[in-house]
Amino acid sequence: MRSLPEDPMIRELVTRARASVVTRRAVLSTAAAGGAAAALAACAPIGSAAKTLKAGKDHSSTVKSMTWANWPLYLDQDDKKKYPTLEAFQKQTGISVKYDIAVEDNDAYYAKVKDQLALGQDIGADTVCLTDWMVSRWIQLGYTQKLDHANIPNIKNLTTSLQNPDFDPGRNHSVPWQSGFAGLCWNKELLPKGLKQVSDLWAPELKGKVGALSEMRDTIGLIMLEQGVDISGKSWGDKEFTAAIDELTKQVGSGQIRNIKGNSYADDLKSGDTIAAIVWSGDVEGINATIGKNKFAFALPETGGTLWSDNFLIPIGSQEKANAEKLINYYYEPEVAATVAAYVNYITPVEGAKEAMQKIDPTYVDDQLIFPNADTLKQAHLFRTLTNAEQNKYNSQFQGVLLGA
Repeated sequence: MRSLPEDPMIRELVTRARASVVTRRAVLSTAAAGGAAAALAACAPIGSAAKTLKAGKDHSSTVKSMTWANWPLYLDQDDKKKYPTLEAFQKQTGISVKYDIAVEDNDAYYAKVKDQLALGQDIGADTVCLTDWMVSRWIQLGYTQKLDHANIPNIKNLTTSLQNPDFDPGRNHSVPWQSGFAGLCWNKELLPKGLKQVSDLWAPELKGKVGALSEMRDTIGLIMLEQGVDISGKSWGDKEFTAAIDELTKQVGSGQIRNIKGNSYADDLKSGDTIAAIVWSGDVEGINATIGKNKFAFALPETGGTLWSDNFLIPIGSQEKANAEKLINYYYEPEVAATVAAYVNYITPVEGAKEAMQKIDPTYVDDQLIFPNADTLKQAHLFRTLTNAEQNKYNSQFQGVLLGA
């Protein structure tokens, strides 16, 4: 077991976490009394050649403030709606952080900021957390600043498997925030036998009560996996993708699928508009916390689920780059990463977080949604990187289905 770190801020955070155990399970136990928490996360086409844009002048040495744009409820939060780890960071560094819950999904956020990005202008955020394929697009278009690893010494704690993705070898422009799975969720009270396959969602008794994700790679990825396609491999193409689109179109057209949404799919589950859905792994415990009971369950389909990561990046127009790098470095402290993971229930990318979790909440050490073992990871598949032509074609097909949903 790791000893307490020497850094006084981290020591204080760990001590505080031990005392209050700011986790979703703790929130769930007090949800009926008003505590609330949920974590929603994950996922627009890859662009063409990078443009030559000038990075914003860094004012971090004199301006002690910054803005962090992220997905809704994707950070540890207490019953006073405050963010303990972020408050600890601000207290030690003197850097004021505006935590902006601005990302509904990748496409929608990009649509809001693409014009400013194309001009190299400030988008009102100094770091943003977006999903792998969207990060790839920003990097290709020259919309990110190169990270100074000297300002992020804790990058040494990045798990080996995430150090050299094809879209950012050496992690010069991005650093993982959290990773997760897409799989199946169901109302345990109404579906006590649970779900094992994506096709279980097509049961007649579920007509009009099924939800799916507006992230193409997750919804289509799960359907393709059930159809026997290795979504991580390069052997599939238009034929296999179209077969999955045809299945989705059929289920939408028949009324089997009620909604295809981003983060707001959780509201449909809580309201009862849907009782089963394709969802993101960390959300389910958060949904249960908000309603005060363990009503919903999550599982990877027997044919496999998808695996993705959301990543920090620094937009080209940011003028507080060093401040943002200091924030990123802070969240790569194992004790801090473990505190966040115990709340958001996603896979932490930080080595040492599992050992730190022993001090914060040992019940999470074997949680497969946070620290998946080899057997769990065998069930998860990365959706392969698409060519620009494929991205444009497939996204257009998928958006066509969404318009009819």
